[in-house]
Amino acid sequence: MKVKVENKSILDIDADAIVVNLFEGVKTPSGVTGIVDKAYKNVISDFVIKKENFTGQYGKIYKLPLVELGKNIYIVGLGKQKDFNYNKIRNLNAKLIKEINNSVNIKKVVSILHGAGIAGLCPKISAQMITEGILSGLYSFDKYKSDKKEATVKEFIIAEVDEKKYKAAKEGSEYGIITANAVNRARDLINESSQYLYPETLAKYAVENSGVKTTVYDKAQVKEMGMNAFLAVGQGSVHEPKFIHMEYKPKKAKKKIAIIGKGITFDAGGLDLKPPTSMLNMRDDMSGAAAVIQTMKAISELKPDVEVHGIVAACENMPSGSSYKPGDVVIAKNGRSIEIDNTDAEGRVTLADALCYAEELNVDEIIDIATLTGACMVALGTVASGIMGNNDKKIAEFIKIANEAGEKFWQLPMDEEYGDSLKSDMADTKNTGGRMGGASAAGVFLSKFVDKTPWIHLDIAGTAFLEKANDEGIKNATGIGVRSLIKYITSLS
Repeated sequence: MKVKVENKSILDIDADAIVVNLFEGVKTPSGVTGIVDKAYKNVISDFVIKKENFTGQYGKIYKLPLVELGKNIYIVGLGKQKDFNYNKIRNLNAKLIKEINNSVNIKKVVSILHGAGIAGLCPKISAQMITEGILSGLYSFDKYKSDKKEATVKEFIIAEVDEKKYKAAKEGSEYGIITANAVNRARDLINESSQYLYPETLAKYAVENSGVKTTVYDKAQVKEMGMNAFLAVGQGSVHEPKFIHMEYKPKKAKKKIAIIGKGITFDAGGLDLKPPTSMLNMRDDMSGAAAVIQTMKAISELKPDVEVHGIVAACENMPSGSSYKPGDVVIAKNGRSIEIDNTDAEGRVTLADALCYAEELNVDEIIDIATLTGACMVALGTVASGIMGNNDKKIAEFIKIANEAGEKFWQLPMDEEYGDSLKSDMADTKNTGGRMGGASAAGVFLSKFVDKTPWIHLDIAGTAFLEKANDEGIKNATGIGVRSLIKYITSLS
C-alpha cells in the first residue's frame, strides 16, 4: 500500500474515507476536525458527540457512513491530551487501518496529521508514527495460506495544508516507510518456516537483500578463523553453518559500530533436547539476525555518516550423532575455553565468537541482539526486553532512544557475582549455570569475549515472538529491535 503526504486541505482530497480525531471530553471540535465538522453540517458535534455520546476515549473509533456521498468519516479517540504521545499515534493507526481494511469498497483514505495540531507534537515524528502504524497494521504472513486476503486500502494520504509542517511531515513519513518496511521484512524472515529458512538460505537472503556489501564464510573458512565455539553448535545439523558479515561504509564516517544478531535458524536444544511445546516456535531463534539484516537494509537507504558492520553466525542446533555434547570443551576465537554444561544454552556460544570477530574490526562500539534466555522472559515477560553491557552511559542512551522508537528495554544487573555459577573445573568458563539470575549470568558470560570496546547486549527472548497481540496489534514475530537499532545508529551520524 502507498502512504504519502500531500500539501492540501483534507477537504480538497477526494477519498473514500476521511480520518479525523477528538481528545477525550471535547464537545466542540476545533482545528481540522472542526473544519470537517462544519463542512458536513456539524454531523460530528451534533450527532457523533451529542447523540451518540462519543467521548474521544483513547483507542475508540467511530465510523460515520455518509451513504448519500459515498464516503465514511472515521473519528479516532485520542484520550486525554496530557497523556497523548507519539507511540500512541502509531498504535492507534495500526488499529485504525485494520478496521478500515475490513470495510467494503474503501480504497483511498485521507487523514489528519494526528498530534501536530493542538497537541503541539512535532509534525515530522507524528507523520512517521502514522506511517509506521499503517504499514504495521496491514502486515500479515499468509504465504502458505490458500485463502490470501489482499488489503483493500491501496492509498493512505496524510493531509497538511501548512507548508512548513508539510515538508517536515513528508520527511517523517519517508523515514517511517523505511523503518516499517524493515520491521515487516524482519517479521517475514522470523515467521518463515525453518524447513525453508536455514543457514544457507539466510546467508543467500542477506547477500541479495541487505543492500550492502555482504561476505559469507563457509565452514572451512570459519574454522581457519578459529571460531570453534560457533562451529561446535552447528555440527549436529545437516545444514552447514554460515558466518555472515555485512558492511556499510560511507566516505565520511563519524562513528564505527558493529551490530550482531543471534542466528540460530532452528533450536531443538541439541542433545539437551527441548520438550515439544518449547520447540514449536523455535524458528524465532534467529530474530536477532533478522533484526540486524533488516537494519542494514534500512541503513543502506537512510545513508547515515556511520560505518556499520552487521554480523550473523548462522547455524541450527540439532541432535544427531555428530552433535556437540554436555561436557565437551570448545575453544573460542579469543582462545578462551568453554565447558558445555548444557547444549541448549547455544546462542551465547555462537555469540562468543561473533563478539571476538567484531572487536577485531576495531569498532567504537558493539551491540548484540539475541533471543538468549528464558530467564529474561521470566523476569520481564513479553512487555520489555533486557539490556546489559559494560558501559552504563551507552545503555542509558540506548534505552532512551528505544523508548522513543516504541520499544521498551530494562537494564538488568551484570555484577561479576552472577558469573559464579559459570565457574568450571576443566575450562575457563561453563556456558551456563544454575537457574537463578540466568539472564545476568549469560551477560557475564558474553562479557568475557569483549575486551575494551563499549558493548551492549539486548535479550529479546520474551518480546521477539508473541502468542497474543500487543498494543500495536502485532502477533507472532514482532521484529523487535529494528526500530531501535535504526534510530540509535542514525543518532550517531
